Amino acid sequence: MHLVSTADILKRIRRLEIMTKNVVNEIFAGEYHSSFRGQGLEFSEVREYQAGDNYRDIDWNVSARLGLPFIKKYRETRELSVVFIVDISASQFLGTVSALKKERIAEIVATLAFSAVANGDRCGLIMFSDRLEKFLPPRKGRNRALEILREILYHEPEGKQTSLSGACEYAGKILSKRSVIFLLSDFLDQGYAKENGYSQQKA
Repeated sequence: MHLVSTADILKRIRRLEIMTKNVVNEIFAGEYHSSFRGQGLEFSEVREYQAGDNYRDIDWNVSARLGLPFIKKYRETRELSVVFIVDISASQFLGTVSALKKERIAEIVATLAFSAVANGDRCGLIMFSDRLEKFLPPRKGRNRALEILREILYHEPEGKQTSLSGACEYAGKILSKRSVIFLLSDFLDQGYAKENGYSQQKA
């Protein structure tokens, strides 16, 4: 087992955060918000009707009482849980000269996790091999995103193989609220599509 100092871990994760910052702030943040909407709408305010407003939003009770047309305004309730299901089996420690597979996964997760943080969403992690390796329940904040990246980069897995069906089954049992799930794996497994109700085809 290769020992890494806490300072080196923090430095590496901080470098990853800086590397993805521009993507999050300038490119991906707006796309993230529009792609992953909240669970519904909640009442925000009643205001006087203005040209261009949808007449369907008129609150007839308030309008009749005040003698002028008023509309109800709503805002999106986000409160999403973004959960990363990450394969940490032995094959993730392979890769190219520039990066291991798990390092590429960490880059992808960093972009998505910091986008979630910027939008006030919760982030969680399920790491698996042929067994559950780590579960971090969804929570808000930058510290949770950093914790997720640390686990992906430095967790030493107990299992060597991959069980995609086991990971998905576990997620289905413990994720009670509506969640956006990202499954990150090289998919070096067999039978998972059939076990989860999908037809599996070989190229």
